[in-house]
Amino acid sequence: MAGVEWAEFLPTLLAMLAAGLFAGFAAGIFGIGGGFVVVPALYAIFTVMGGDPSVTTHVAIGTSLGTIIVTSLRSVQAHARRGAVDFEVLKTWAPWIVLGVLLGLALAKSIDGESLTLVFAIGVFIMGLYMMFGRAGALKIADTMPAGWLRAVLATFVGSFASLMGIGGGTFAILVMTLFGKPIHSAIATAAGFGFIIAVPGAIGFAIIGQGVEGLPPGSVGYINVIGLVAITAMTALTAPAGAFVAHKMNPALLKRVFATYLMFTTGVMFFDAYKARVEPDPTTPYIAEAATLKHFDNAVLEREYQALSGAPPEEGLSYYEATQRSDGGASE
Repeated sequence: MAGVEWAEFLPTLLAMLAAGLFAGFAAGIFGIGGGFVVVPALYAIFTVMGGDPSVTTHVAIGTSLGTIIVTSLRSVQAHARRGAVDFEVLKTWAPWIVLGVLLGLALAKSIDGESLTLVFAIGVFIMGLYMMFGRAGALKIADTMPAGWLRAVLATFVGSFASLMGIGGGTFAILVMTLFGKPIHSAIATAAGFGFIIAVPGAIGFAIIGQGVEGLPPGSVGYINVIGLVAITAMTALTAPAGAFVAHKMNPALLKRVFATYLMFTTGVMFFDAYKARVEPDPTTPYIAEAATLKHFDNAVLEREYQALSGAPPEEGLSYYEATQRSDGGASE
């Protein structure tokens, strides 16, 4: 675990506790997993606290999956006591879901932080549209759950996309199950089991693929921030019942539209951050700006290599390059 200076980390810890309170409350009100709240919240916290942007999204997603292990397990147990969980669906879909999670992990390891931010933003945008305009159970295309290749494709997609986004996949699972004739209450209960199946290998995988990565926030094991995991899980347990209580007292259609607005706002912020990271040069590579003062682009490459090896400032790099030119008899115009 990365070292922790508690005095410096206290503001971050308080922010994580607040994120957990909000995530639990939102989960109770809107009937979704906390991933759509936890990932943007952690992303914002680590960004504001000066986290390395190349790992911020990965850590937010990995930590979110860790929190889902606890919350989804508690939800499955509660629904199972009422006999609402279809364990046959979980058993037959589980292998393909795990395969999807592994594919998602492989993709998460190979793409940069900006690309992963875009993936999450697209998923949040889709979720926002669904919350704004969709209604589970309004459309049905079959009376039985899919089997064979269709089940394999759907389950693999749910597992891979959910693991890439750091969510339990409940929204997608509920949509699929209601499309294929599953009653809404059974779909919601069974979707909690999907979350557990996704979160366990997903969290373990993010902890593994993040080993040895530099720039991780304090208190991290791979791409899982243990401090954030504990803080958010504890707070979620406190506020989820309160959210459920409020949900029964308010207009659910209005609540969904309010949450959809939040998701759209989150999408806009993350799209903007990813765009800005791609169009703005990295300030740690001054040779990009200095390249305009060199006569040939290949000389800028030499400048970059020299600074990367020596750590010299741009002025020394240019002096080194000019000395190299003189020793070579001058560069051709």
